[in-house]
Amino acid sequence: MMNKIALIIKREYLTRVKKTSFLVMTLVGPLLMAALMIVPAWLALKDKDVQIVEVIDETGQFINQFESTETLKFDHQFISIEKAKEDFYETKYTSILYINSLDKNAEVEMFYKKQPGVSTIKQIENTIESAINSIELKNKFNITKDQLEESKSSITVKTIYRDITGSEESKSSTISSVLGLAGAVMIYFFVFMYGIQVMRGVIEEKTSRIVEIIISSVKPFQLMMGKILGIALVGLTQFILWMVLTGTIVTVAQVALNQSIDMSSTPPGIEEAMQGQNIQLDKQKMLTQFESIIDEIPIFQMLFSFLFYFLGGYLLYAALLAAIGSAVDSEADTQQFMMPVTIPLIFSFVVAQTVIENPDGAMAFWLSIFPLTSPIIMMVRIPFGVDAWELILSMVLLVLGFVGTTWMAGKIYRTGILMYGKKVNYKELWKWLFYKG
Repeated sequence: MMNKIALIIKREYLTRVKKTSFLVMTLVGPLLMAALMIVPAWLALKDKDVQIVEVIDETGQFINQFESTETLKFDHQFISIEKAKEDFYETKYTSILYINSLDKNAEVEMFYKKQPGVSTIKQIENTIESAINSIELKNKFNITKDQLEESKSSITVKTIYRDITGSEESKSSTISSVLGLAGAVMIYFFVFMYGIQVMRGVIEEKTSRIVEIIISSVKPFQLMMGKILGIALVGLTQFILWMVLTGTIVTVAQVALNQSIDMSSTPPGIEEAMQGQNIQLDKQKMLTQFESIIDEIPIFQMLFSFLFYFLGGYLLYAALLAAIGSAVDSEADTQQFMMPVTIPLIFSFVVAQTVIENPDGAMAFWLSIFPLTSPIIMMVRIPFGVDAWELILSMVLLVLGFVGTTWMAGKIYRTGILMYGKKVNYKELWKWLFYKG
């Protein structure tokens, strides 16, 4: 029995990896993923919003208040706004900032010949607000802004998990959310993509009558399992190649463009926005904090869990989709059966954000151990920390779920794969489940 399944796996694997579409997607996929990481950073650094602003300040309160940066320079001019606008296109300035009021709700006008970016406008707004606040503090309370800043405190809540044995562990909610959601998206994407391939493969063989020849040599269950496992290997092969090629392309691109792209640098727009909000950039401190956060992430547990839930989720859903493919004569007939099968997968993806908000809640727990939703929900929870018994329970139930759905799918597949020209409904599928023949 195992030899025949192995032969089917080999046939499915070699047939699919030799296809031109597999080779094209394997090469194009990493290029697209690398482009998504490199191009935005390259564009952010190449396409800088350089502004030279002529400041016309009728209040006289903003002299030397605006701090120039590499891409945003301020130059105070003591001329009328009419004169500034008249000479605008004969000067080097890209914008004229006109301030004529200290009112807290005043509108400050900015005339431009080059559209200023959102971060530029935000920095100007923050600077003006800060200056007006300083004047208010001085006039009403006789204190300066610096004195007020000295009185301010800066509190950061560091969350630390303490287990029953007294062991303590701190985690970053932001990094955990990003990692959890990224793992869930990848599993959702791969389960759907390769599960649909199984269903289409079954329909193709059934409609071409090739399956009748194959069934004469192997049992329907062996054929179904071989097809599911063969495509699973194709998926793993493509996933590993994508990761390796994407990492290689990104590394080579960083080295080749090191002079123009520094991926660790802060984009100018963000830097200016942070300066505008008086957020001090301490890159060394940020790097130390980032390294500390990375050390706290259970990398090996996440990689192992990702592979397990990817394979478990794929095998479970692929068995159901193979059963659907065997019961219909064309892809158009699959719609009535697809919805109930895919709803748990889509639902778990939709509630993933809610689970991130409360990863230890009742909903997160039950959805992470239910086999149809655990591949996505458990991946969302793992970066936040999950008790070992919960993880083991979820994995055991996923394996049992796979065995159960495979048994059910095998029953339907055995009958449906040789059934032609008959419109199948749920009542008919129910009969096939208990058909003895």
